[in-house]
Amino acid sequence: MTSTSETTTTTTGTAGRGTADLRALARGGVLNFMGAGFAAVAQFLSVVVLTRGFSKQEAGVFFAATTVFLMGLALARLGTDVGLVYFIARTRALGFGHRVAAYVRAAFGPTVVAALVIAAALYAAAPWIAEAAVEGPADDGARYLRALALFLPAAAVSDAALAATRGYRAMRPTALVENIARQGLQLSLLAGLALFGATSLLGAAWAGPYIVTAVLAVLLLRRLMRRPVPPLEPATAEPNKAGPAEPNKAAGAETPGGTTREFWRYTAPRAIASLAQIVLQRFDIVLVAGLLGPVQAAVYTAATRYVVVGQIGNQALGQAVQPQLSAVLSRGDMAGARSLYQTATCWLVLLTWPVYLVFATFAPYSLQLFGGGYEEGADVVLILSLTMLFATICGQVDTVLIMAGKTTWNLANIVTAMTVNIVADLLLIPWLGITGAAAGWAIALFVKNAVPLAQIAHVLRLHPFGRGTLTAAALAGVGFGVLPLTTRLLLDGLLPLLVATFVGACLYGTGCLLRRDVLRLDEIRRIRRRRTAPS
Repeated sequence: MTSTSETTTTTTGTAGRGTADLRALARGGVLNFMGAGFAAVAQFLSVVVLTRGFSKQEAGVFFAATTVFLMGLALARLGTDVGLVYFIARTRALGFGHRVAAYVRAAFGPTVVAALVIAAALYAAAPWIAEAAVEGPADDGARYLRALALFLPAAAVSDAALAATRGYRAMRPTALVENIARQGLQLSLLAGLALFGATSLLGAAWAGPYIVTAVLAVLLLRRLMRRPVPPLEPATAEPNKAGPAEPNKAAGAETPGGTTREFWRYTAPRAIASLAQIVLQRFDIVLVAGLLGPVQAAVYTAATRYVVVGQIGNQALGQAVQPQLSAVLSRGDMAGARSLYQTATCWLVLLTWPVYLVFATFAPYSLQLFGGGYEEGADVVLILSLTMLFATICGQVDTVLIMAGKTTWNLANIVTAMTVNIVADLLLIPWLGITGAAAGWAIALFVKNAVPLAQIAHVLRLHPFGRGTLTAAALAGVGFGVLPLTTRLLLDGLLPLLVATFVGACLYGTGCLLRRDVLRLDEIRRIRRRRTAPS
């Protein structure tokens, strides 16, 4: 009997029925990983700059303000970041690529209007929001919020345009414009302000780069839309009957109005889900600031940045797998979907488990990078790093559910996890401080991943636990978990930990080389061969 993880796959440019384009996944994943890696390092260094260049009070207030901005941005996007990827990839897979422009028009108008309204509301209500979100004087918070609000429309346009380019399977715009250009410019501006102590310009320095990315993203999208691109898949391929609509409607109805209705029927739940997702990821910073004060908020934010660094693999692979999943599921190609899901999860574990295990091991030492007094966040790093091991081995559960058309299910799942997070935080933060906030987030992350994991197993008969995934988990667990953590229990000091981690890394690399066939690493090697082959 053949294991589901050993489903035959193709690496040609166009996948047939029962196949998945793993070479395209590898190519997009590697490119996104490079861009997301730069972005994660830049974000981490930005936090270092803020914590070392400004007081804990100033940094905590600013972190809370950026959280409010990101919540407003998530609401302003109206879910179009997912809807555009889904419909552009789907229509091209079914041979209706001429409908792409109609979906782009359907998305951009409401997004711009929503962004302008939310920005105006955020600017007007800044004093009241700052007073509610931060314990103590809120003048700085109101100033930051008003500066950030000015750039919210540009941020919404940038995100929507880059999402549309990913629908074309074009990963380079996101990697270069969002992950490298914006994050690099943001870091440079923040570092300059820290050097001169100009706190009044923090909001503009942090959000101002969105104007640059918005212009570049729109230009790149227009270039893609003007290029005559053939459909990725045969138009006669059988559509997915379990999708959100009938084939003719999903690919673009006969009238623009039908296209608009179909787009928003799918996308509307994502508008709320995106906001709930940001609340789940960042609202605990606001709660910590409101319940414990901005100083504790600064410590908690610094500690949680290690989790963000570990998410680079998840972000990179997620953006690469979205359009492919939309295409194969639109044709009812469950074998291809299974191969994509399990291969992406295998690579996700390979990339992230070593990172999270290293963070868990070195938590007491790593927080010293942010300056004195931040070491008290070590328990936060430990709790969240171990939680992310479970979250990553579940794979792209949300992406699979969304690309299968189940946006209302995704909405219900995220709202449930968000509610669990808020209730747990309100109960645990007054009792345990920032450790309680980490515990609340950990509980919510378990709910957020376990529920959709059960749903896609029941409805789509898909799961991420192929041979590659389990092999990757075993290699990372031994190399970066058992060996360094055992050393930490038996020996004191940083040097023994470094030696044990180096030995574990060597064992891990050797294991990956020996099991490269099971881990599907040959797909990445084929990309390198193709690039170096003579024309």
